[in-house]
This record gives sequence, structure tokens and C-alpha cells, in this order.
Amino acid sequence: MTFTIPIENGNGVKNAEADSQRTLYPYVTGTSVVAIKYKDGILMASDMGGSYGSTLRYKNIERMKAIGKHSLLGASGEISDFQEILRYLDELMLNDNMWDDGNSLGPKEVHNYLTRVMYNRRNKFNPLWNTLVLGGVKNGEKYLGMVSMIGVSFEDNHVATGFGNHLARPILRDEWREDLSFEEGVKLLEKCMRVLLYRDRSAINKLQIAKMTEEGVTVSEPYSLKTFWDFKAFTNPTVGAEGSW
Repeated sequence: MTFTIPIENGNGVKNAEADSQRTLYPYVTGTSVVAIKYKDGILMASDMGGSYGSTLRYKNIERMKAIGKHSLLGASGEISDFQEILRYLDELMLNDNMWDDGNSLGPKEVHNYLTRVMYNRRNKFNPLWNTLVLGGVKNGEKYLGMVSMIGVSFEDNHVATGFGNHLARPILRDEWREDLSFEEGVKLLEKCMRVLLYRDRSAINKLQIAKMTEEGVTVSEPYSLKTFWDFKAFTNPTVGAEGSW
């Protein structure tokens, strides 16, 4: 849904071509992204669902992308806005490569760039409806940060967007440690994604896990988690609840 701001010329005549449109809410959205630092780099997980309102319309959307040589980007929120952000980053990386000076943008620089982009669009009252996770490794230093749709950003040892910020972060605070191996990190992310699958209606049981190290980015093939739906709270969710029925 959009609303239009008519713009008048000097004679008081409205110019339809100069109308300014603003998106009032997102249409096709992706849900949580969860990312952690581990012993050798960064691990990031997301499912592949795209919701059209409350309908799980798309089941094959990749929401994690390699950015340049040193960075990995994940996004929740509006898919078309994520595609626009990827176009911005393609242009940024092309300009960086054109310098051909032997240097390349690292994850911290890309994270700062995204923060400025999101805050700039927020100030124009035309935000990009995404929450972004940016991780990477450069010169042996691991970096992981997040930026919201209004330009609020921070870095941490583990981050999560959407429902993951409420349901996965408590698990990560309890179980994350700096010397996690790759296998332990994947197991921890799968535990978080399983909880989100149980509790988030927009999550689907088809996910990918991306690994970022000094050697580059590797994104797994889509796969599903083993689940258990016979918990008492699942089989009869209204038992003991108060209500007119």
C-alpha cells in the first residue's frame, strides 16, 4: 500500500509525474536470521520462507548473500527491499574493485555503510523495511553486527532478528562460547531454528546455514530439521485456558 504526495508547480498545477510514493507496510517478508561467531569465523542461519501477509507463499527464497571477499549479509523483512540493498552493495563493491589498489572493503566498513543507508532512508520517511545481519572475517579478525530499518546498529558475539531476537538470544546467551567448533556452532544454530519453527508461524522447516571464514563464504544446500510435535501443549493448546467457551 502506498500514499501519494501531490507536488504543485509554480502555477499551482499538480504534477502527477513528480508524485512521491511511500511504502506503508511490507508485502513479501522473510522471518528470523540468527548468527554467531565461532572458533574460525561466522555462522549464520535462516529459513527460506517468504510470507505474503500471513500466507507462506514462497518456499525457496535465499536471504543470505556473500558481499565482496570478506562479508556475509543476512536479512529479514521485505524481500524486494533486500534486493534493492543488494543492488546498492553490488555498486559499492564494483567501485571498490575499480580502485585496484590491493585493498578491499571489510565487514566493518560494509556494516557502517549499511547503517548510513538505513538511517538516510529513515530520515526521508521512506525506509527499507529490513533488519540486516552483517558478519565477516578480515585479517584474522571476526566481525558480527546488526542494523535495523531505522539505522540502529550494534555489534556482538551473537545476533538475531525478528522473533529470533526474543526466542533465540536467550539460548545463545546461555550456550554460546568463543571457542565453539564448527559442528558445535551448527548444532547451536539448529537448536535456535527449531525453537523458532515451533513458535513462529512465519517460519518453515527448510533452512540454510552459511559459513564465513578467511577462505570465503560457503552456503549449505537447503535441508530440514527433525521435529517433535507431540508435546502436550501442542496437542491440546487450550486445555486449562480461561475464556467464554
